[in-house]
Amino acid sequence: MSAPSGARRGRSPPGPDAAETTEDHVGGSGMSATPSRVFISHLSAAAVFDPVGDQVGRLRDVVVALRTAAQPPRVLGLVAEVTTRRRIFVPMTRVTSVETGEVITTGLVNMRRFEQRPTETLVLGDMLDRRVTLVETGEQVTVLDVAMSTGRGRDWYVSKLFVQKGGSGSALRRRRGETLTVDWNAVTGFERPEEQQGAANLLATFEQLRPADLANVLHNLSAKRRVEVAAALDDDRLADVLEELPEDDQVEILGQLREERAADVLEAMDPDDAADLISELPEETAERLLDLMEPDEAEDVRRLLTYSDDTAGGMMTTEPIVLEPDATIAEALALVRNPDLSPALASQVYVCRPPTETPTGKYLGTVHFQRLLRDPPFTLVGAVVDTDLQPLRPDTALADVTSFLAAYNMVAAPVVDEDDHLLGAVTVDDVLDHLLPEDWREGAVDGEPAGVGAAGAVLAIPPRGRRRAP
Repeated sequence: MSAPSGARRGRSPPGPDAAETTEDHVGGSGMSATPSRVFISHLSAAAVFDPVGDQVGRLRDVVVALRTAAQPPRVLGLVAEVTTRRRIFVPMTRVTSVETGEVITTGLVNMRRFEQRPTETLVLGDMLDRRVTLVETGEQVTVLDVAMSTGRGRDWYVSKLFVQKGGSGSALRRRRGETLTVDWNAVTGFERPEEQQGAANLLATFEQLRPADLANVLHNLSAKRRVEVAAALDDDRLADVLEELPEDDQVEILGQLREERAADVLEAMDPDDAADLISELPEETAERLLDLMEPDEAEDVRRLLTYSDDTAGGMMTTEPIVLEPDATIAEALALVRNPDLSPALASQVYVCRPPTETPTGKYLGTVHFQRLLRDPPFTLVGAVVDTDLQPLRPDTALADVTSFLAAYNMVAAPVVDEDDHLLGAVTVDDVLDHLLPEDWREGAVDGEPAGVGAAGAVLAIPPRGRRRAP
């Protein structure tokens, strides 16, 4: 793909059929057999292809320009997510075909990062879950979906709204009201800001996204909408998403939650991620949240806060897989299968004397996942433990942790204190998080992935600092 000169800028809820097709050609643009009407929630995560069939990204939203109440909004283009989770703008003039499940472009798109203008509205991000008013009856309805249709030439417009009578948000889920499809000019209210907009239908549209991808969706919403959507997530899902967001977004969202719920979300996060987030809060706020957390969870976080952020102790998780030496390989494999574990943490089991909660009894060694697969299930883990590699100390510097993992081709390493008690484990994903620039989650800046120079090399960035525990 190449960027043309003068380029502009750098699973769905229940509803009607996704598309209505026509055999008409649209303005001679080559959109033969393209649907004349497409419900936009059905396009969420649709693959975006170039003319030769290579996938260039996935559709994340549709950009429209609101006009007068009598005139339907004009569709300006699509927001597509490409490599490094960067979002770009694809003008509708560069789109040759739109169908449920796929979008085909001319291949000439600008790779600069998409930035929403004040005069623009995102269909999925801003219009779903809006409360609007039926002009004929004055009744309030909730927008469940939005349809766009082809007009004259190559233009697309918002033509229909799929709406539901009755409550919104959680009330909508409890009581299903009548649903109907209405013309755009049959409702009013999009021009007015809504203070308490729901998020049920937006979340249904993105239900299948991984936490990192949903975090990218939230990051690109307005501050108001980001908080509304985050508040609608359950604690575990919100915790997973917060771990993938930039620190500014984390602090913003956590600050809008009730303190009791904020403490519950922090408990659901990995202790090292919770410690990183708490370290960004004012000391009084941090202390209140720690007091509201379960004592065991808060103790892990307080312990992590005592270490410098750029050391093994500051990066480690306090919840690795720990077994006593008389446990069997079958027991170890059962723990490794836990779907909530990251691949790095599931790659090895740490064998220690009791207690097995960190800080544990004496650390004896590590059993790697491949060794677990080679020996009979009844074998004791104490008999296959690897004692060759020395564990890390909590004050081991970031550069030394990186060298250790690289030299021995490891994806995780144990961290022990001076008395050989296991404190936790450092994983390669945490190391990468500290090696990359602070804004790496922000995606591309000025058309390049964050932290990548002209030659494509990752820039050396000083590690982030962390305050001591309050």
